[in-house]
Amino acid sequence: MENHSAPYDLSIRKQTIAHRFSRANDYERHADVQQQVCQLLLASIAQHSQESVLEIGAGTGQMTRLLATHLESKRWLINELVTQKTATLQSLLPAAEITIGDAETMDLGDTHSLIISANAVQWFDEPLSFIQQSYARLQSGGQLLFNTFTANNFLQIKTLTEQGLAYPSIEAWQLALKRAGFEKIQLSTHRFDLPFARPYDVLKHMKLTGVSTNQTQTAVQIQKKTQDQSTPRSRTKPFFWTKTRLQQFETAYWQQFAAQDANGQPCVNLTYEVLMVSAFKS
Repeated sequence: MENHSAPYDLSIRKQTIAHRFSRANDYERHADVQQQVCQLLLASIAQHSQESVLEIGAGTGQMTRLLATHLESKRWLINELVTQKTATLQSLLPAAEITIGDAETMDLGDTHSLIISANAVQWFDEPLSFIQQSYARLQSGGQLLFNTFTANNFLQIKTLTEQGLAYPSIEAWQLALKRAGFEKIQLSTHRFDLPFARPYDVLKHMKLTGVSTNQTQTAVQIQKKTQDQSTPRSRTKPFFWTKTRLQQFETAYWQQFAAQDANGQPCVNLTYEVLMVSAFKS
């Protein structure tokens, strides 16, 4: 199907995010946790025959590939922020309409039977607003299915650098879903501790999966978020790596987070804590 890549204007923050992910060429090789998340989402889809599927933030197509293999749908609408991913996504689902742009501000229709998003909602400027937007985009009885992360995500990085995203609490997500009118609400957390031989390898892993330890939220966004007591404060001071800071980071990482891998060898862990959300429109 012909692509419909609508013109759009991205905020500076969204441009930065898009730039990082466009350069993460080895994402598929290093995004093992993200792939496991996609499998968890796939297993939570209520109906494998759909009227219209909307995928938000498709990225390299990890979730898209699974949807194309395991689901049937009369209509596919695949959204992605990064223009460079268009050809890949189209090859995975030739019948799909690919829409490139910011899912928070684009018109993505209002008659979908399934809205699904893997590893993307945490990058929204206002993540909780995704709930009300999704309710408006779903048909009656439609399913919203996505994952985000908890405050424990990358806890080692946050502890040592005071950098990272501020995630809404589980209670905030639950409240937003109820207020929007969703029913059959299910939320669950899944923790993954990835072992690395050195703290430097942790930073390399994050870069290869499109994540930066540098701040990705603006002061205005943080101010809005901190008005909600359920959302942790995100750090606003500039952060830059220097040789001294890197040495201090490695030393502190070993001191505070030393562990052993499956073979009993010294390692350090990086924690992912995933929040899975499933709900249905009444």
